[in-house]
Amino acid sequence: MLKRYFLFLLCLFLLTNFAQAQRLPTKTPQQYKKVLLLMGTRFELAAVTTDEQLAWEAIAAGVKEIQRIEALISEWQPTSQTSEINRNAGIKPVVVDEELYELISRSNRISRITGGAFDISFAAIDKVWHFDGSMTKLPSSEEVAASVKKIGYQNIILNPADHSVFLKNKGMKIGFGAIGKGYAANRARDVMREMGIPGGVVNAAGDLTTWGRQATGESWYVGIADPAEKDKVFSWLTADDIAVVTSGNYEKYVELAGKRYSHIIDPRTGYPVSGLKSVTVVCANAELADALATAVSVLGADEGLRLVNQLKGVECLLITENNELLTSENLQLHYYKNKPLTSGAVREENTQNR
Repeated sequence: MLKRYFLFLLCLFLLTNFAQAQRLPTKTPQQYKKVLLLMGTRFELAAVTTDEQLAWEAIAAGVKEIQRIEALISEWQPTSQTSEINRNAGIKPVVVDEELYELISRSNRISRITGGAFDISFAAIDKVWHFDGSMTKLPSSEEVAASVKKIGYQNIILNPADHSVFLKNKGMKIGFGAIGKGYAANRARDVMREMGIPGGVVNAAGDLTTWGRQATGESWYVGIADPAEKDKVFSWLTADDIAVVTSGNYEKYVELAGKRYSHIIDPRTGYPVSGLKSVTVVCANAELADALATAVSVLGADEGLRLVNQLKGVECLLITENNELLTSENLQLHYYKNKPLTSGAVREENTQNR
């Protein structure tokens, strides 16, 4: 009898607690975001999870990874391996970490498939074009030709046996301005995802990569800026587990003799590119999208689309100087009105990197 009584009490306890648990609100995912200055530009890292502490820990780990990459690849930091390569141009090879060696190797492969439209040795260009308002006349053809003499990815000599890098000619330099942010975004995403963050975004001033879903369960949406009014969005792309990178000529340019010259320079000729206002590349890899956005801007609409259409898993959207919208063959373009980039609860931490 006593045993049955205790069994009754146990059942009553379990039923009561089950009922109370049913009445408790389910903990829903939230989005946590941090904005700060890294690699000389604005980075935004967002994590979607039900665990706030894990979110901030993952974001901090992502920031630390970006800082580590900057210390490795920056040509502006004298202690970086990239600076060591540049100091020894025309002198001797420099043995570097496998990570940097492989990044340079991938960069050279992109240079080959783009015919030099993308080239990390562009860092050696002599500045004859200035986009700070100081230019009053066009540089001479001789000045322009001389400005690109030290550029040439073919003269970046790689030795896989010892992971050494040799810049063949004195005065050569390499820099990762057109690929480094995309690589850093990839790595920060991987670090956060490996820590158990099911969804998020890493946005490096427009070099953006996403994974998972928003806190609401919706897809991520990426706004494509209107070149005529850069603070407005003219179209949206769905962006699930994808990278989206945009390169545009509408933010930095110079006008001389009634003509506008873009800040995007063709590394093969030294002249500003023309024909395209905006290039958006979509693929799974932010590093590749970063490099191809620059390359397609240089190649122009016809040659750029021809290249992208041959690359599996790569899509692009172009806006010409005549405001014509062109897309690659398989681009999934969606239009939304008044659709926010993110929705649901957002907790944000704004920070300046000091």
